[in-house]
Amino acid sequence: MKKQLLLVDGYNMIGAWPELVSLKNAEKLEDARETLLSLLSNYAKYEGLEIIVVFDAQFVPGITQRYTKYQLQVIFTEEGETADSYIERVAGELNNALTQVTVATSDLAEQWVVFSQGALRTSARELYKAVQKTKKLISEHQEDLKFRDFRRNSPWNEEQLSDLQQKLQELSKKN
Repeated sequence: MKKQLLLVDGYNMIGAWPELVSLKNAEKLEDARETLLSLLSNYAKYEGLEIIVVFDAQFVPGITQRYTKYQLQVIFTEEGETADSYIERVAGELNNALTQVTVATSDLAEQWVVFSQGALRTSARELYKAVQKTKKLISEHQEDLKFRDFRRNSPWNEEQLSDLQQKLQELSKKN
């Protein structure tokens, strides 16, 4: 099975996801970037993806850098390079027989370029919905684990619990 790699246009997501837009509008761009990375990290871990988040240097001049945070690769492009051009170049380089690259952007021109290189695309809205769905699944999974631990600490075994449930149903029918 191919390794799944998701290239994310960071500022494109910040401009499209409701909670990130409100942070951006409140001039809290650093908080918006941090929230995006946190959300994507949980998504990546749960879905088993590798994610590279790319930010334009135009919003943070002179910061060209690469680092790993929350097990995500974070890249601020060089001052003369846009996130779009970086993503288009890297998508072409990394998309091969062993790796399926998907690019998350709502920029139609960028989508066409990565499509022509064999990469897949997802819009900011589609990725947002996928992240929200995964967030809900994680929450449900946590609830299941909580109750599993609760049941595990119970003095009753599964067979006894089943017998008790059956008895409860019988008694409920008699009333």
